[in-house]
Amino acid sequence: MDLVTIYSRKECHLCEEAFTVLQKLRADLKFEINEIFIDGNEDLEKLYGEQVPVTLINGEHHDYWKVDPVRFKSSLEKHRQHQ
Repeated sequence: MDLVTIYSRKECHLCEEAFTVLQKLRADLKFEINEIFIDGNEDLEKLYGEQVPVTLINGEHHDYWKVDPVRFKSSLEKHRQHQ
């Protein structure tokens, strides 16, 4: 099953919105979600900083700041075709 990772910060409204969109898409598209909070992790804060939420599909960077459902579906399909 595909794994979507979302790097987030606590009390981040964009992160909450992106996670909600992913949860809605998960019902139809069947993937797992792993949410990782970067707060307090110097390496992750340096890597992702102000770009959160950052989403990855099967470990590959997808997008940052928001999840566009149409773009996400297209990217997920491309990942599935290359497996």
